[in-house]
Amino acid sequence: MAEILFVMTGADRWTLADGTAHPTGFWADEATVPYEAFTAAGHQVTVATPGGVVPPVDPASLAPQAGGGEENAAAVRAVVAGAPEFRAPVALTDVRLDDFDAVYVPGGHGPMEDLAVDADSGRLLTRALESGLPVGVVCHGPAALLAAVKEDGTNAFAGYRITAFTNTEERLAGSADGARWLLQDRLTEAGLEVEAGEPWAPHIVVDRGVVTGQNPASAGPLAAELLKKLS
Repeated sequence: MAEILFVMTGADRWTLADGTAHPTGFWADEATVPYEAFTAAGHQVTVATPGGVVPPVDPASLAPQAGGGEENAAAVRAVVAGAPEFRAPVALTDVRLDDFDAVYVPGGHGPMEDLAVDADSGRLLTRALESGLPVGVVCHGPAALLAAVKEDGTNAFAGYRITAFTNTEERLAGSADGARWLLQDRLTEAGLEVEAGEPWAPHIVVDRGVVTGQNPASAGPLAAELLKKLS
C-alpha cells in the first residue's frame, strides 16, 4: 500500500485583474477521479492544504454540465461530501514527506491564488522531486510548481516537459481576459517546457517522475500513469 499526499488549495476566491474576486476552489473531478482510482487500488490518501483549511470545491465543477450529466455529477458530489480525507486535511507545515510515496496536485483556479505563491507547498514539491517521488499535477494544479523555487532562485522543475491548462482553453472558457496572468505563460517564463494538446481532450506528459495532465479530462489517465509508477 502506498501513501499519496494530495496538496490542495485552500482558496475559495480567485482575484482577477480588476481586483474582483471570482468564486473558485479545486475542480471536483480532478480530485475525485484520482482519489477513487488510488483508494480502489488499496492506497491511502492524505490531503494537505495551507493552514489545514478544508479545501473548498469550485461550485461550477459540481454542475451537471461540468460532470458529464447529472448522474456523473451526483457521483462526484457524493465523493466530495463523503470522503473523510477532504473534510479533515492536515496543514502543509505539518507534512512529513518521508511518510509518502507520491504527491498529487489537483487543479481548479484555486491553486493560482494560493499554491502558486505558497512557500510550504513549494518546498514539499521541490523535496519530492529531489527525492525521486512520483509527482502528479493536473490542469491549473501546475500553478503550484511556480512556488518550487530553489535557493539559487531557479525553479526546481525548470527544463521538465509538462502540460497544463492552456492559454487557448482559458480563452475558450471565457476567463483569459479577466485573469491577472495565464498559467501557460507563467510556467514557460519559469523555464518549464509546456506541451499543449487539443483543447479539452485528455492529454498527459510524462518526464521522469513527473506526470502532468492538461485539463479535467486528463485526471483519469494521469491517475493511471501514477498507479503504474507506484506498482
